[in-house]
Parts: sequence; C-alpha cells; structure tokens
Amino acid sequence: MKQKLLDLLKSKEHLFEKGGSLEKFHALYEAPFTFLFTPAERTRTASHVRDGADLKRVMITVWFATLPAMIFGMYAVGYQANATMAAMGLTAAEGWRGAIVAALAGFDPGNIWHCLLHGAMYFLPIYLVTLIVGGNLEALFAIVRGHEITEGFLVTSILFSLILPPTIPLWQVALGIAFGVVVGKEVFGGVGKNFLNPALVGRAFLFFAYPAQMSGDAVWVAVDGATRATPLAIAAQGGVPALHDAGVTWLDAFLGFIPGSIGETSTLLILAGAGLLILTRIGSWRIMAGVFTGMVVISTLFNLIGSDTNPMFAMPWYWHLVLGGFAYGMVFMATDPVSAAMTEAGRFWYGVLIGVMVMLVRVVNPAFPEGMMLAILFGNVFAPLIDYFVTQANIRRRKRRLSLAGAGQ
Repeated sequence: MKQKLLDLLKSKEHLFEKGGSLEKFHALYEAPFTFLFTPAERTRTASHVRDGADLKRVMITVWFATLPAMIFGMYAVGYQANATMAAMGLTAAEGWRGAIVAALAGFDPGNIWHCLLHGAMYFLPIYLVTLIVGGNLEALFAIVRGHEITEGFLVTSILFSLILPPTIPLWQVALGIAFGVVVGKEVFGGVGKNFLNPALVGRAFLFFAYPAQMSGDAVWVAVDGATRATPLAIAAQGGVPALHDAGVTWLDAFLGFIPGSIGETSTLLILAGAGLLILTRIGSWRIMAGVFTGMVVISTLFNLIGSDTNPMFAMPWYWHLVLGGFAYGMVFMATDPVSAAMTEAGRFWYGVLIGVMVMLVRVVNPAFPEGMMLAILFGNVFAPLIDYFVTQANIRRRKRRLSLAGAGQ
C-alpha cells in the first residue's frame, strides 16, 4: 500500500516540476509527499552536518509532546460538562453534539468514555477548523511566493486549538487562526521569519476583539445556561481562601480537574510533555527554568510585600504554577525556537523576563488575571534585544581576554 501510494505520487511529479502544467501548485504536491515520505535527496559530502532532527521530526515531536495534555483536555471538558449537567439535573445535551454523545455513549461524569467523547465533540471541530483555515492560508502564501509548505503549521494548529475555551464559536476559531497566520507570520515572510508566536497572536486578537466571550465565566463549561468561573478568576477575587471555598484544591488544579482552556488544565501532563521536549533537546530547558525562576522570585516578593486590598499578593508560587496557562505557556509557547531568544544565556534571561511579566500582569493588574499570553508576546518583542546584549557582552569579554593575552606577551 505504501509503495503504491509512493508510485502514484512519483508518477505525477513531472506535472508539478518546472515547466509542467501545474508548476505553480508545486507546494501543494510537495507538502503531502514530504509529510508521508522521507525525501530521497541526502547530503553525503563531508562539508555538511547530517542530523536526524530535521524540521519534520522536530514538529512531529512537539505535536506528540502535546498529546497527553490534548487527550486529558478532551476528557476534562467532558467531565466538567457532565458533572455540571448532573448537578443541574440534566440527562442529555442539546444540539448535534448531544445527539452524537447520546448515540455513542452517555453523560455519566464517572465514565471515562462518556467524558472523553463529550469533550472530543468540542475539541475536534475546533482543531478541524484550525487545520482547514490555517492550512489553506499557508498553502495560498506558499503558492504565491513559490515556497514549500513546511510542517510548522502542524505545531501552530495544535498549540492554537489547545489554548481556546471549549465553547468558542467556530467562526471565531477561523478568524483567530487566520489573523495569527497572516499577521503573526506570513506578513514577515513565513516560517522562520516571524518574531511573534503565531498561535498567541491569534489568541490575543480574539481576546481583545471579543473579551466578554474569551474571558467571561460562561465559556469555560460546555453546558448551555451554565456559568462557572475559572479558578484563576476566583483567585483574583478572593485569593487562595476563595479557591478553598469553591472546593478547588491544589491537587485538582495540578492534575487538571478544573475548568479552563482545553489543553491548559493538567500541569502534570504538561510537565510530561516538557520532559519529552527537554530529552529530545527540542525545547530549551533554559527558557523553562528562566520562566519558572522569574515567577517564583516575583511571586515570593509579592508575598513578602502583601496587600490589604489585592488578594493576589498573597498567592504562593506553587498556586501560580497550576492555575491558568502558566505551565502550558512555559513549556510549549515560550520555547518556540523562532520567536524566542537564540543565545544560550539569552534564553534564560528571556524566560526570566516572561516569568516576571506574567506575575506583574496577574497580580498588579486587577482587570486581567491571566497574563501568560501577554507576557510571552512581550518577551518575543524583546528577544532580539536580549540576544544583542548577550552577544555584545561576549565580544567585550573576548576583547579583554585578547588584550590581556597580548599584554602578557
């Protein structure tokens, strides 16, 4: 079967090559061919470095790193919906989602399959719309520019889908990913040339364009008529005591049994993805360590300062770690190799900047309890400047070393 598919693609290759009748659509031919098969062209001379970590493997590895959080995210969305329905005395959900779940499973919050399927009915359409709209835009720009379609959008699509609330209208999903791909990446030249994370650009656009829907209480539980705030929103109003009053424990937040964006709830599984990225050297541990260090230092400082009017001053760092999108942003968004700092020392300080900024937004700004999205975009903007200062510091050190060596002679 594999060989037959390869033979079919190769038989049509001449149509898409230079001079062929479909030459301008070469990107559309090359994309599935490269995704399904390893290119036959290999570098064999000694003047090149050969490495198995090509772009395809990097992107697929990142995608698989998000898989545990994705699967649990679908389960968590379904669990929150089914538990809320049980509390409201509802036995079935309305609409086409409810019809599919009722036909294939049920709405028992204690049944893993029921919860997983119910959650999948919200996540899969979001992901499908993201792939269709964003993928077609990527293909359009590739055709116009004569570029290849890279695997970069494979990661952008999953990262964008997992930072959305489950009940977001699908037309907003299409609008957000279109803005992220076009304004966040393609206007700067495409893959490798963007200085902002495209997925976060799309999410930021949706937040500022539709703040009531993207940050309100009703969007976080997939049940019509149900309103429930995220734990981070509860904490912004009353701090850790308010979380305890609402029945939210630190362990629940760490495991992911809380409402929130689809892929951001389970810190445990996000950290499992971080382990894979660090083990394969795809995600920078320096950036992750910097984000964590900045958060711990500033949150501890706020704890020491205290406040009689702002309960977020008293929230300890280990609560910040498990609430909102902090862990997800630290692992999957801040480590984007294109928009992050490039130098080794710069990566750590880039991460520190993000950790500091997210605490300033979460604690000092009472109108916006999250902060991770804005902090990472802020870090993206300053990443080139951080690299510049690190590079200049290295140059000055080398000059001093050379001058000392010359003086010693």
